[in-house]
Amino acid sequence: MQKHGNTTRGKSTTLHQICNLIPPHLVAKLAREHGSVKDARSYSHWSHIVTLIYAQVSHCTSLNDVCDGLQLHTGPLSAIRGAVAPFKNTLSHANKERPAALAEALFWSMLTHLQTQAPRFGGGPFKGRLKNLRRNIHLIDSTTIELIAQCMPWAKHRRRKAAAKAHVRLDLASYLPGFVLIDSAREHDNKRARELCAGLNSGEIVVADRGYVDQEHFRELHERGVIWVTRWKENLVGDLIERRPVPAGGKILEDAVVALTNGQAARRITALVEVDGQEREMIFLTNQMEWSASTIVALYQSRWSIETFFKELKQNFQVADFLGNSANAVRWQVWMA
Repeated sequence: MQKHGNTTRGKSTTLHQICNLIPPHLVAKLAREHGSVKDARSYSHWSHIVTLIYAQVSHCTSLNDVCDGLQLHTGPLSAIRGAVAPFKNTLSHANKERPAALAEALFWSMLTHLQTQAPRFGGGPFKGRLKNLRRNIHLIDSTTIELIAQCMPWAKHRRRKAAAKAHVRLDLASYLPGFVLIDSAREHDNKRARELCAGLNSGEIVVADRGYVDQEHFRELHERGVIWVTRWKENLVGDLIERRPVPAGGKILEDAVVALTNGQAARRITALVEVDGQEREMIFLTNQMEWSASTIVALYQSRWSIETFFKELKQNFQVADFLGNSANAVRWQVWMA
């Protein structure tokens, strides 16, 4: 903004502006709820949160980077509600010992707060074929975060590799998570499917990749009135019950009702789908029997939004170089991202 020929510049840093979005006393309240107050005599939970936000926005890759950077700017840092710069050992201890559940609670509290302040925070109405679906659409998938096996034995999942995995249920309308589970990468995705879908209500839609295919879980979702859409898995077996007519010359090649091995009737749709500029034949599976086959295909295609979400998370936030080797420290950093 210019006034009388002079440029007026704001004195608030990006870090200050981000931290000001957090309601006063929220962090202290969460620390009390998680029984972590006694571990914050000289280095408060608020300073800890500000430090980890700084690590994100500045893309620091080590404890030294974070601590040295903040020690050089103690003046502007203290203006952020009295935050102080940590020493290396202090920050390392906080990441290891303070419960990462506090960071998780802060994330959900902030999401609720921001959506209260701006009801359309994070997104808008659906586009294309899905714009007439007045239902909540959830996308579930996981992303693997590579770690160092020598330093993080708790995360080993292959002979010489270690990794954490973030299982996410993404709200398609807001493009924000509705549920997140951060754990080691040992377990197969379908072992976490029930936790991801536990909060879904009748009439809502969940779209999942083949990794989450579990016939008994799908039966439970169907009985709860939840609509599910996924890809056909190679080892699935389905006896043909009915073959439905499809338009000639279109993208839908087959529309059939099959009986799965658990006795549940499901709809199997074969269609040509454009992927990376080329058409590929894909087979989809759903318990929704009434909607057009093209709507089911469009629903599954919407699942690719979560792949974009993961890509943006890894490219724009610090979830590659970790400030600690413990599972708790990794969870702190991922939740802050």
